[in-house]
Amino acid sequence: MPTGAITQSIDVAQLVLYAFWIFFAGLIWYLHRENKREGYPLESDRSDRAPRVAVQGFPRVPEPKTYLLAHGGTVSVPDRSRDDRREVRARPVARHPGAPLEPTGDPMADGVGPAAYAQRADRPDLTVEGAPRIVPVRVATDHALAAEDPDPRGMVVFGGDGSAGGVVRDVWVDRSEAVVRYLEIEVAGGARRLLPINFARVTGGAVRVKSILGRHFPGVPALAQPDQVTLLEEERVMAYYGGGHLYAEPSRQEPLF
Repeated sequence: MPTGAITQSIDVAQLVLYAFWIFFAGLIWYLHRENKREGYPLESDRSDRAPRVAVQGFPRVPEPKTYLLAHGGTVSVPDRSRDDRREVRARPVARHPGAPLEPTGDPMADGVGPAAYAQRADRPDLTVEGAPRIVPVRVATDHALAAEDPDPRGMVVFGGDGSAGGVVRDVWVDRSEAVVRYLEIEVAGGARRLLPINFARVTGGAVRVKSILGRHFPGVPALAQPDQVTLLEEERVMAYYGGGHLYAEPSRQEPLF
């Protein structure tokens, strides 16, 4: 064989291109597989039948991987022991798979549709120092509202129907990002409830909320501790207000046109 008969027919640029394609395909496969550590396997509409139908797709759900948490402890994902077995208080409007669900009770309280929430850890989010991250100003005494901003404390909170739902008593701040996260309102009977700041509009000496009506504020999920909020409680509070955009009154569920 003449010298160089093999190497002279090899295109180095083409080999590099093939190597890149192989690497990129492997990267896509790896990222797609890692993406299935949360929320998989999926459950089909036939999951309540025997045998249970679990949808994994390709590639399959990866083996559990253990991570060290910043404030101690570990977490393994995927965590098959945390299968969500909450009762779904809704029924399909049709018999075909994937049909929309129609609530059978109080959807805002039952966590259905836009009021659904994830089963997050029932513990407060923490700062780098290990202290609760979201707390009222009465606890975070080193925080204060900017003088240029309106102070909502003492303002009346009005729902989407224009009726009063409560009075703002305190402001909850995020110690890590130095922003307001919630307003603490006093509702009928003296109970305290949280109002996410992104659902509120402070204007004209009052706080206005479009998502829910005045009578709905006492139904906002309560906190277990008066001066801290857990990740799960945040999920439930946010879901309640979010669900109100559709479920607060029957007319919101009607066709737009």
